Amino acid sequence: MVYVCTMTIHQATQQLTFQLLHIYEEREARNIAGLVMEKITEWKRIDRVVNKHVPLSPDKQQLLGWYTEELLSHKPVQYVLNEAWFCGLKLYVDEYVLIPRPETEELVEWVVQEVRGMVGENTNHVEKLKILDIGTGSGCIAIALKKKYPGAVVYACDVSEKALIVAARNATKHNTEISFILCDFLTDSERKELPAIDMLVSNPPYIPQNDKRKMHSNVVEFEPKLALFVPDEAPLVFYDALADFAKTHLSKTGGVYVEINEESGREVAAVFTKKDFRNTVLKKDLQGKDRMIKATLQRSI
Repeated sequence: MVYVCTMTIHQATQQLTFQLLHIYEEREARNIAGLVMEKITEWKRIDRVVNKHVPLSPDKQQLLGWYTEELLSHKPVQYVLNEAWFCGLKLYVDEYVLIPRPETEELVEWVVQEVRGMVGENTNHVEKLKILDIGTGSGCIAIALKKKYPGAVVYACDVSEKALIVAARNATKHNTEISFILCDFLTDSERKELPAIDMLVSNPPYIPQNDKRKMHSNVVEFEPKLALFVPDEAPLVFYDALADFAKTHLSKTGGVYVEINEESGREVAAVFTKKDFRNTVLKKDLQGKDRMIKATLQRSI
């Protein structure tokens, strides 16, 4: 006779947390374990607490074992579960796209504040607004802005066809109509074919190759290098291209909103200033670091 050792929800959570403590700090280990158990049980935390003595089925225990093995290889939990949250939206993610970050949510919120300053609270006034998200990855920026402003025309481009498949999947899931474009933005002839726009938003690659050694292995080994790194000898290459593109494709009252390396804010601002943008504004994130910049062709939007 074969006996199957069953675990309760509480026991499974404790076991997973203990195993994750070998590679994560306690708080992060508990957070990851919570995400995994929510995925497996389809219950929120309060429901798991109330039902902590409920045993996991053999199928769910098997799934827990597979998730645990993946996590202990340092694979990010978002890729293990194929989901990540961004601006209140659950997105599908895999290793072809960057995992959405809270800092990028702050970039979106800044754009929303700017639009509100232009048109007020009436979202009907943005029907003619054209927005382009460059290096869209999972589509998180484009989808969040389209959900906020359904009447806006939103474009999104990426050099990776597989990333665009993920982005399109997320757009369909959230009922957002976005025009996705395959484009190598660093190739002048390709970016010239992109549409004219009123707002350019981007979280471009900006981490120098040499900085890899400072980064956690779950980022370096699993997230797409194309979305993260730039050559050491040309760390501002994307900002140069963004500024050149904006000069020819951005409306005169429009703006560029981009995420930046916290250590190169002044250098990025100088890129736009040298290319005749008349106004650049650095903005700090919630941790007080320079993480975003706005550039406009005129003194005010």
